[in-house]
Amino acid sequence: MLKNYLTLAWKVLQRRKVFTAISLFGTSFTLVVLTVAVAMFDHTLSPMAPEINLDRTLVMSRARMRGDGNTWQSSPGYRLIHDYARKLPGVELMTVQTSGTLATSFVSGRKIESTLKHTDAEFWRVYQFAFLEGSPYGAADLETARLVLVINETSRKRFFDGQSALGRHIDADGQRFQVIGVVKDVPSMRTPSADLYAPLTTQKSKGWEEEYLGDFTPAFLLAANARPEDVRAELHSRLATWKSPQPQWKTLSATLETPFESMGRNLYPGDTDFTRTYGGFLSMILAGAALMFMALPAINLVNLNVSRIMERASEIGVRKAFGASSRTLVVQFVVENLALTVIGGLLGFLLAGFVLRSINQSGLIPYAELTLNMRIFLWGIALAVVFGLLSGVYPAWRMSRVHPVVALKGTR
Repeated sequence: MLKNYLTLAWKVLQRRKVFTAISLFGTSFTLVVLTVAVAMFDHTLSPMAPEINLDRTLVMSRARMRGDGNTWQSSPGYRLIHDYARKLPGVELMTVQTSGTLATSFVSGRKIESTLKHTDAEFWRVYQFAFLEGSPYGAADLETARLVLVINETSRKRFFDGQSALGRHIDADGQRFQVIGVVKDVPSMRTPSADLYAPLTTQKSKGWEEEYLGDFTPAFLLAANARPEDVRAELHSRLATWKSPQPQWKTLSATLETPFESMGRNLYPGDTDFTRTYGGFLSMILAGAALMFMALPAINLVNLNVSRIMERASEIGVRKAFGASSRTLVVQFVVENLALTVIGGLLGFLLAGFVLRSINQSGLIPYAELTLNMRIFLWGIALAVVFGLLSGVYPAWRMSRVHPVVALKGTR
């Protein structure tokens, strides 16, 4: 039966080539945009080097102090992390890193701007970087505040014309560092991305050690059998014991969550509740945005499909007169529309590949390596099916309601 439906669908698509071309354009264009959006989202939150253990990684993206009529919310400070988030049960490794600052250097009169991130030594154990030269700094370097750098591949090209960088020096942020390692570039959309990495203790100001709110992004690698809710509960219990050093602040709060949940919290308007997570909120935003984006072209395709189907009124009337049920006709027309949508989806998938390749080559997103993979392909097919149902069900249902006599007369 399905083979007959698909054969009939192919004949119908060839019958009115203009309608078919317009439908394919609308479908493929819509799916190109959605596939590119899915690829960028996948590139930001899927496990990939150096974040290969992202499925068991929690982050602390927000912290808050509250007092009588006062609220201060930002990224967590080092004091909060050091006093309340170290050695949490169920955490295998944890690392502390700054979000990254802009550092300016001059090489032979040429100005070079780089993103400088300060990290602890555990940073190189939590994240699995690919080292092209040298090795990372360790705890001894942190202890002595040794001015050393690990740089990325692009920085090696910019500072040393792609030649070996080991042992050479870079002046950045008013300090003179010695290069001890070179790593592959990490896309800027990923948390550990930077051009230059330096030990945490080489920051020029020491005030960061006493701040409860600041500019840090800690990451926690959970043990294989650890439950995130247990780790969160322990953190909340510790923070409840906080004694404010300043009378205007009464409470200090924060939580641990997956990168997906953290993105949802950052997008949530107003103050957030640290006793809950916001992954569901982000899922609703993404689903709503996708449906809204598909709604307009789907409505246009509905009108096209209604016109296309009503042109076949005599065929519908004859089939009904010979006993075809409304259900059979609905299934047939939905299958026809899904076949058209899947063809448009495959075409859109190919076009999305060219768009992603152009984004990579343009440098619009630093170090981006946007690609299509099986996960994105399955998402694209799923979106194509949803789009096909959105634009095909109503015309098929309307057609099925037409009385055979009316259909045979060619009136509506």
